[in-house]
Amino acid sequence: MYKVVFNVEGKAPVEMQIGKGETLLEAARKAGVMIDSPCNGNGTCGKCRVRVTSGRVKSPMTTHLSEEDVQAGWVLACESVIVEDVTVSVPDAASAFQNQMQITGLSEGESKNIRYVRKKMLSLGMTEADSLRQEICALPEPSIDDNLADEERLKRYFRQHLGFSKVHIGLGVLRKLPDAFRENGFKVEVTYLKTSEDRAEILDVRPAAEKARVPYGIAIDIGTTSVSACLVDMTSYEIVAKASLGNAQAKYGADVINRIVHTEKPGGLKRLRDAVIEETINPLIGQMVQAQGITTEDIYTMCLAGNTTMTHLLLGINPDYLRREPFIPGANQPEEIKASEVGIRINPEGWVYLAPSVASYVGGDITAGVFAVPVWLQDEFTMLVDLGTNGEIVFGNKDFMMTCACSAGPAFEGGEISCGTRAIPGAIEEVTINDDDLKTVYKTIGGKDPVGVCGSGIIDLICEMKRTGIIDGRGRINKDIDNPRVRFDEYDIGRYYLCDKALDGVAQDVYITEVDIDSFIKAKGAVFSAIQTLLTSMDMPVEVLENVYVAGGIGSNIGIENAIALGMLPDIPVDKYYYIGNSSMQGCYLALTLNEGKAKIAELAGNMTYVELSVDPGYMDAFISACFIPHTDLSLFPSLAQ
Repeated sequence: MYKVVFNVEGKAPVEMQIGKGETLLEAARKAGVMIDSPCNGNGTCGKCRVRVTSGRVKSPMTTHLSEEDVQAGWVLACESVIVEDVTVSVPDAASAFQNQMQITGLSEGESKNIRYVRKKMLSLGMTEADSLRQEICALPEPSIDDNLADEERLKRYFRQHLGFSKVHIGLGVLRKLPDAFRENGFKVEVTYLKTSEDRAEILDVRPAAEKARVPYGIAIDIGTTSVSACLVDMTSYEIVAKASLGNAQAKYGADVINRIVHTEKPGGLKRLRDAVIEETINPLIGQMVQAQGITTEDIYTMCLAGNTTMTHLLLGINPDYLRREPFIPGANQPEEIKASEVGIRINPEGWVYLAPSVASYVGGDITAGVFAVPVWLQDEFTMLVDLGTNGEIVFGNKDFMMTCACSAGPAFEGGEISCGTRAIPGAIEEVTINDDDLKTVYKTIGGKDPVGVCGSGIIDLICEMKRTGIIDGRGRINKDIDNPRVRFDEYDIGRYYLCDKALDGVAQDVYITEVDIDSFIKAKGAVFSAIQTLLTSMDMPVEVLENVYVAGGIGSNIGIENAIALGMLPDIPVDKYYYIGNSSMQGCYLALTLNEGKAKIAELAGNMTYVELSVDPGYMDAFISACFIPHTDLSLFPSLAQ
């Protein structure tokens, strides 16, 4: 056995004993230390960089590390076998995956869209959610003549005063009754769910206080890269807090396929389930309730949405058959479950609703997202493009909806990009490049010092590199450029420096390589070819599109013109595009606050026709043609040809 000490920036050292032949990445996972590994330890992404400060590991040569890196002690954790006691420095992985809580408000696009859609739905006859209720009950105290049990005493009140002939009280609430009744002279505050006209389910009983408590709900989008949530006052329907956190499953792979593969290892499914619930969702909830000055038991209802793999992993359902033809989910429409059943820390009697999936690669995040955008309300042909680790497309109007999914990879959220990051404070979100000296002019989120480039910044950056001639249509860097920001390493791989410690006096270098650009070109090619294939399957030209809603964690300042110039989005007028942020979380919020919301999401899921791109004969040709900037067929981009 060897002793391994992990020194994590900003945290106390973590020490553990590890067996012979194990890698630093395996040791870190056992120790609960977060090391980014988008490729799930296959040695292909180069993101799991750590620095050995004492001791020795056995590591092969790799193109992901320069000679200077190796001399400074840097290694890839996934390929470094422990051969003696070792101390390792784990950097703040801001350039790849930053597992830090971000508590913010809704973006302007999210707020505007929620207000519009909610108002529209109410005008169509939907009603404010009113099934979650609270009642102050002044119960008659027991006596020799009135000797009903506490349970029956509460049920009698509900029958006589509230008109419910059927009242359900679970074991967790029964255990509270004796003390709660007697603490304040049988005056109690009861939180209950009206499940039908004559049935109520008691969720909580507490001694009545001078001021009635507020019941809360929570809406959560479980993304492959990050998890976002908003806390909702269920009396006013106001969003009182919003937060996001990196999905801790990322240490088992950046994409769903790598995570599915990991579930086949002993204990793999439990590790992934624990990562999303215990390491991500529960800490998110804890931070929001703390900021609001309430407790987790004040949350009685939750709406969750995620892609089909995330839903399976959350529930502990074997996801392996999602990736094997004919790609069959274990469940598309799971029933609502008690929070205590799944291990989510809200009120144990609270209910958790999961938005239904359509197919293996079109999940509840899309059905909830479609609910939040007016595709199903419009006469005009409308499209939703959700840009995440998977790219999902929905096309249609109030009469029909077609949907498909493509494997874009994590590039749009900063994954598999050398200095990529999520849209966090310090992420470069807007970029221009000066023509004369090729110096970058950039804007970071929150005006913080640059820590990396998020999706919207990557789009701007690559577009500007093409415009200024730094790269060609294949994404190759021009070797004839004589500029200190353009360099080639010993493997002849080119890179461009947005921020350079020596040139710009910044704290860390931020750059992009030809390998990064190639990853992005494949991601944008997958999205465009999916859009093209979906429209072709309906024999419709791109000109039929009247509204295109762009959603996802790519960044709120996405430059639509640049996305078109790169060949990622169709060449239609820019004023037809709308960036709406996290449509999945918005859909969950609407489902929480509208009585008919959950039923409508289920209806939308049932009405979508799924197109499986992997068996479409034209998709691969369309994809290959789209892996060029902007495209091999310029007739598809008439504004660029001009």
